[in-house]
Amino acid sequence: MLNTTLCYITRGDEVLMLHRVKKKNDVNQDKWIGVGGKFEEGESPEDCLCREVWEETGLKLQSWRYCGIVTFTCEGWEGEYMHLFTSDDFTGELKVCEEGDLQWVSREFLDALPKWEGDTIFLKLMWENAPFFSLKLCYQKDKLLHAALNGRPLPVQGC
Repeated sequence: MLNTTLCYITRGDEVLMLHRVKKKNDVNQDKWIGVGGKFEEGESPEDCLCREVWEETGLKLQSWRYCGIVTFTCEGWEGEYMHLFTSDDFTGELKVCEEGDLQWVSREFLDALPKWEGDTIFLKLMWENAPFFSLKLCYQKDKLLHAALNGRPLPVQGC
């Protein structure tokens, strides 16, 4: 299983989103996601978080909240443990990202952007400041087949 981080950086009622449009063969192609990436050897979740945010945005996180772990499974892709964070405490100026276009988006508008179906679940938990959680999301291509929060199944549309 792959270990990754994902961070949703906020500024007032805006969220820094990455529109994934620059990489070839990108599982996230055309989706809007937070910033983050794969662990390097020996990194903790926090090490990876800070390095990836810096590399992708030019921002240096001063503090953050570790929200939970999201387990992804999808036929044809390696499984993933995604360590989910949020932060509103950073310094620096945005730079151009090689993986997509960075944009500050109002949280109200965020729901209308193309993203993974399960992202709505963990974003809601994050915005509600839910206690640390474990979320499992099982996909077949772009279709969410199963979701479980802290080991308990959640209703999924279309299942």
